[in-house]
Amino acid sequence: MKFTELTLPEPVRRGIEAAGFTTCTPIQEKTLPIALGGKDVAGQAQTGTGKTAAYLIVLFTRLLARPRKEPRRGSPRALIVAPTRELAVQIERDAELLGQFCGLKMVVVYGGVDYAKQREAVQGDLDILVGTPGRLIDYFRQGAYDLKSVEALVIDEADRMFDMGFI
Repeated sequence: MKFTELTLPEPVRRGIEAAGFTTCTPIQEKTLPIALGGKDVAGQAQTGTGKTAAYLIVLFTRLLARPRKEPRRGSPRALIVAPTRELAVQIERDAELLGQFCGLKMVVVYGGVDYAKQREAVQGDLDILVGTPGRLIDYFRQGAYDLKSVEALVIDEADRMFDMGFI
């Protein structure tokens, strides 16, 4: 299936084109129609098969369909939890490429970098919050952000999160 066969907002379609994607991978072909239809999806596939792109496309489409009327500081509309800093950084890279025309604000948090600077970013205006469990829990307990506006939750590598004791 080609991405052009999917009903996607123009900013998402442009991001897909900028990424050089034309044809869905098998995991994308199976999950995108279901998830774009508003249903929850759990998927499992090898690394590099397009799982991250699949959930980002759905997430961007969903958030663009219902724009926030006014900014709400420290209240993300989507939360993406990743087990490692490396994966959080990769999600950020993919989201910047695919979402470059969407105008959505994303904040990424993980250990090993400036704690106060990340905390300040989490307290600002944001649409998508991506992070590792430890850092997300720390900031949540401090009241740096709330979950009142969350419309979508992505748990990336959920099997690994179980193994690490986070779920």
